[in-house]
Amino acid sequence: MSHYFGTDGFRGEAGGALTAHHAYRIGRFLGHYYQADAHRPRIAVGKDTRRSSYMLEYALAAGLTASGADAFMLHVTTTPSVSFITRKDDMDCGVMISASHNPFSDNGIKLVNRNGEKMESELLDEIEAFLDTPDPHDALLPRAKGADIGQVIDHSAGRNRYLAYLISIARNSYKGLRLGLDCANGSAWMIGESVFAALGAKVYCIGNTPNGLNVNEGVGSTHIERLAAFVQSNHLDAGFAFDGDADRCLAVDEQGRVLTGDHILYILACEWLRRGMLAGNTVVTTVMSNMGLYRALGDKGIAHIQTAVGDKYVYEAMNREGYSLGGEQSGHIILRPYASTGDGILTAISLMEVMMERKLPLSRLSADMRLYPQEHRNVRTKNKAAFTANTTLLNALEAAKQSLGERGRVLMRPSGTEPVVRLMVEAQDEDLCRRTIEELMAVVREQGLAERTGG
Repeated sequence: MSHYFGTDGFRGEAGGALTAHHAYRIGRFLGHYYQADAHRPRIAVGKDTRRSSYMLEYALAAGLTASGADAFMLHVTTTPSVSFITRKDDMDCGVMISASHNPFSDNGIKLVNRNGEKMESELLDEIEAFLDTPDPHDALLPRAKGADIGQVIDHSAGRNRYLAYLISIARNSYKGLRLGLDCANGSAWMIGESVFAALGAKVYCIGNTPNGLNVNEGVGSTHIERLAAFVQSNHLDAGFAFDGDADRCLAVDEQGRVLTGDHILYILACEWLRRGMLAGNTVVTTVMSNMGLYRALGDKGIAHIQTAVGDKYVYEAMNREGYSLGGEQSGHIILRPYASTGDGILTAISLMEVMMERKLPLSRLSADMRLYPQEHRNVRTKNKAAFTANTTLLNALEAAKQSLGERGRVLMRPSGTEPVVRLMVEAQDEDLCRRTIEELMAVVREQGLAERTGG
């Protein structure tokens, strides 16, 4: 893959890097690709709450129907619901229009195959080649005519079936519990409250007033401090924060302390081990997971493997080796017995089930895990390749690794979804951690690699 589809779809500024014309042509390609033996393709389409999602949705539907495919519209919904409906309703593929945790000005197009899994790289390569081929008269692919033109079908019933599926997974009533939800003004703004209210909880929401321009703005899993304060001030039993398309979840315990994806993996791994559900007694993580997670898992006799960053790679390893639990520190948690992608609401339900089964609060369930201090810096840049080609920076990274030894580690990686290179230092000592990251950032600035930096 090259300049369109990254680790989590085609993402960029709506109307800039990602246009309605791109969406139309992707629809044209998919509608044509899935035709075989007079089969009329069936494509599930969902979107988040961004204003530009409507523009891209209509353009995509136009492309699909122009190629003779039927577009089944799920409307505002979550990425995991598109995955679920694609798999359960025998769709040829699914499309989610969302830029996840990015600001409202960005948008994206995520594709899943008929099994609800992220689309194969080979097909994405074909789509990229098609997008790069000039077609000023829309003549490269045959156009449907007459009764062969596809239909746009309201499929909100599918979204409702997904809600029913989530509710069916819970084995306990949450009556008497007070839960906080931060829906990021995104896809979960109605679904989240509906699910937990149906399970009996008293639900208190923030980030549930989308206006098309405020998705992720000061709310959601990338601004977890807002939910932490909300849970503490309202004396809630727990809180869960989702991102723009609700495929990730972070949690807050009853004391207002944040639980990362690593905490969530630890809690679920321990419970699944107890219940005989942890296949291979192994958890799949990425290289970004904290060393404290590995130590805590090891103390329980639980093994782990690491993949590159991206829930796509986590799922591929899980599927290949038959493991049941994996995820990322950022809150993409994959529960393979129940879903083929990360699902924030499913993750929250799974944590609630552990709380109910063990009759313990989140603070107690995560008490045995101690994270190593970490420092992160996101360096904005228009040239990610310059970082891995800069000898001075590479030497500084190697020197930092040698200096830390077994006391910590250093990672540098380009983001697969943003014009950002991420630096991370982890160490047993907080001062050493902070000092090391600042030394590296000084080299980044001296070498003129940073457009601007943020925490």
